[in-house]
Amino acid sequence: MTVRNAIRNPLIAGALGIVLGAAPLAALYTVAAPTVVHAQGAPPPAAVTSAQPRSGVAVMLPDFTTLVKKYGAAVVNIRVIEKEQDEGENDPFGPNSPFAPFFRNLPGFPFQAPQEQPVRAEGSGFIIRPDGLILTNAHVVEGATRVTVQLTDRREYTAKVIGEDKTADVAVIKIPANDLPTVNLGNSNTLQVGQWVLAIGAPFGFENSATAGIVSAKGRLLPGEGAESYVPFIQTDVPINPGNSGGPLFNMQGQVVGINSQIYSRSGGYMGVSFSIPINVAMQVAHQLITTGHVERGELGVLIQPVDQGLADSFGLPEPEGALVSSVEQDSPAARAGIQPGDVILDLNGKPIQTEGQLPVRIASLMPGTTVRLTIWRNHAQRDISVKLGSMSNELVASAQHSGEQGGSLGLTVRPLTQDEREQVHTHVGLLVEGVSGPSEDAGIQPGDVVLAANGERVSTVEQLRRAVEGSRGHVALLIQRGETRIFVPVQVQ
Repeated sequence: MTVRNAIRNPLIAGALGIVLGAAPLAALYTVAAPTVVHAQGAPPPAAVTSAQPRSGVAVMLPDFTTLVKKYGAAVVNIRVIEKEQDEGENDPFGPNSPFAPFFRNLPGFPFQAPQEQPVRAEGSGFIIRPDGLILTNAHVVEGATRVTVQLTDRREYTAKVIGEDKTADVAVIKIPANDLPTVNLGNSNTLQVGQWVLAIGAPFGFENSATAGIVSAKGRLLPGEGAESYVPFIQTDVPINPGNSGGPLFNMQGQVVGINSQIYSRSGGYMGVSFSIPINVAMQVAHQLITTGHVERGELGVLIQPVDQGLADSFGLPEPEGALVSSVEQDSPAARAGIQPGDVILDLNGKPIQTEGQLPVRIASLMPGTTVRLTIWRNHAQRDISVKLGSMSNELVASAQHSGEQGGSLGLTVRPLTQDEREQVHTHVGLLVEGVSGPSEDAGIQPGDVVLAANGERVSTVEQLRRAVEGSRGHVALLIQRGETRIFVPVQVQ
C-alpha cells in the first residue's frame, strides 16, 4: 500500500457511533456518538509517577493531573447537524420529474418524495478567549447547519462559525458567553521530538478524555491536497480516535502546541500514529479568519519535485537536497523573477530547504507582497534571486510533485518535433520519444513523451541531447513533458 493510498480523509461513523470501513488518515470526529454515563462519586485514578524496573533503577513518568485539572474545563465538545437529502427508493421518475407528484404515495407506487435527514457528528475544540472564541478543525463544522458547544459543566450554547479554512483545516467558532476558562497557547516551534504531550477531547463522544504520548516527529508533510499540502504536521503516538478532531495537544508546561486533526489507520481507529496541526500555523490562520474572514497566502508559482541522488549527480549538486523546479507558471512571481525549470531552490531567506515539501509550507506562511530571497543552484553554481510573492490561488503556490519510478540509463529513440507537434505541446523546442528500452524504460519514460531539456539545457536536436549525455557525470536529468505535466527524470549513463 502506498502512502497516498494509505492516507485518506475521514470516514465517519454511522448512527451508533461505529466507525465504518478502513479510514486510513481518518479525521477525528464521530457521528451520532453514544450517550455517556458518568460514574458517580468515583475518585480519579492516581497517576503513576515512577516505576521500579528489574534493574532497580527508578524511572520517572509524567503526571498530568494538575494540567488536566487546570485546563480541562477549557476543552469543549462540539456537536454538529448537517442535512443530507434522501432521494427516496424505487422512484422511476426522479425527484425533478413533473410527473412524479401525481404518482407518489399512491397504491402500487411505494416510492416516497425526497426528504432531508439530519446527519449528526461530534468533535472537539478549545476556548482561546474568555468571551467564547473557540478553535477547532474546519472539517468538524464543514457543511453544518447547526453547531452546538457543550462545556464541561454541561452548559450548552449554539455557536456561530466565524470562519473556516479548509487548506489548513482550521475553524474559529464563537458562543455567546463570557468569563470562560481558556487554554494557554504555546510555541510549537520549540517542541522537540521525544517530549511528552497530552491530548484532551471527546473520542467516540466520551467528552473530556485525556490521553498521553510522545512527539514522534515534526514537520511531517502528508501527500494530498488542503492541509496535507501546506501544514507541517506534528506526529505523535498519543491515542486519539474519531471525536478527538479539533481538540488541543498540550506540552508538559500546560501549553497548547497543536490541534489534533488526523490519524493514520487501516481500521478507522487509533493505530499509534496521530497528526496535529502546529498551534503557530493554526493561530496565524485564526487571526486572519477573525480579522478579515478569509486567509491569504503567498504564491511563488512553480511546480517542484524532490532531488534524489541521481538528479543531484546530474546537476552537479554536492548533496541531494532542495526543491527542483520542474515548471514555472506563466506570468507568475517566479517567472517574473527569472526562475527557470531546472533550478534547484536551496534556501529561502537564509534558511535551508532540505526537502521539496518544506518550500510550499514556508511560502504559504508568508503574506502576498512579501519579498523573499531565494538561493538557487543553476549551471553548477549558486546564485541569489529576489522574488515578490503573489497571492495564492487554487493553483500553484510552490506545489510539490512526486515523480514516479526512476532509475536506469539511456536507451531512447527520439526525433525533433514537427511544427504541428510543437503547437500541440505549446513549445518551440523538444524531441519526441518514439521508443524506449532497457534503463530508459525502467526510468518511466514512455513513447509519446517529449524531452524538453537535458541537465537544464534545452534540446531541439538529437545532437544536442547526445552532447548533454556525453558531458554528464553518471546521470543525466531529462525534463519530460507528458500531456500537460512536466517533470525531471534522472537517467543513469553507463
